[in-house]
Amino acid sequence: MTIHIKKCTPEDSRKLQQMSIETFYETFKDQNSPEHMRAYLERAFHLQQLEKELSNKSSEFYFIYSNEEMAGYLKINTHDAQSEKMGDESLEIERIYIKSTFQKQGLGQCLLEKAMEIAIEQNKEKVWLGVWENNEAAIAFYKKMGFVQTGTHSFYMGDEEQIDWIMTKAIE
Repeated sequence: MTIHIKKCTPEDSRKLQQMSIETFYETFKDQNSPEHMRAYLERAFHLQQLEKELSNKSSEFYFIYSNEEMAGYLKINTHDAQSEKMGDESLEIERIYIKSTFQKQGLGQCLLEKAMEIAIEQNKEKVWLGVWENNEAAIAFYKKMGFVQTGTHSFYMGDEEQIDWIMTKAIE
């Protein structure tokens, strides 16, 4: 299996939109109502919203490819792009999304390692992320990778409030 990671550009907005909708829907469709899912997908992954995020200098997106097929992506935030005020010494992993057909192949770990490399290059002190409290597989993965729960925050799926664990890992 050949894996490579490519930074997204504004020209990738439509591919990013398609990948975002597909991976989010695959992952969370069974735990959420169709109405809440539709509302979230339309708001979070609207083309204009993604173009705005792609143009933000404090956010970066990376596609991951397996054998030349796009398999998922990573979104990281620094400074004021972070979804919580964590300070300039922090890097947020906002999204690691992998298509279901590519899960359990180490691609999520590759993207997590990419985020950690960037955090080190940028002299960050910690990396943090939010993960839905009911996403047991993701929580177990992040714990295995050295993250610990340091708080919670609200995430809205449509108008339904859900709780995300904030998980943090210090840069060593």
